[in-house]
Amino acid sequence: MSAKPTCPACTLAEVLEHPGKWECAVCGHEWPKEAAPEAARIVKDAHGNALIDGDTVSLIKDLKLGGGSQVLKAGTKAKNIRLVEGDHEIDCRIEGVSIALRACFVRKA
Repeated sequence: MSAKPTCPACTLAEVLEHPGKWECAVCGHEWPKEAAPEAARIVKDAHGNALIDGDTVSLIKDLKLGGGSQVLKAGTKAKNIRLVEGDHEIDCRIEGVSIALRACFVRKA
């Protein structure tokens, strides 16, 4: 449970809580409740290193591409990655092909 704030107008602690706002019982000042900021999503590689947009990563194992017989070999590098939402956290280009990868199959280079 979060602590009640003090009134920004009169700085007294007699504050009433309403569904979408706070109200000062003394001066009547009202202000909106602020949503708690969402924690930033941290994507980590197979070795636990945090990844950010623009990093270079390399594959730690051979990966077969779906829908074909092409295989990406371990050690293949992907430069300038982008982190995205979803089960495949990384968007990148390897050998001219756009690929979505899971972070557990790469390490930071």
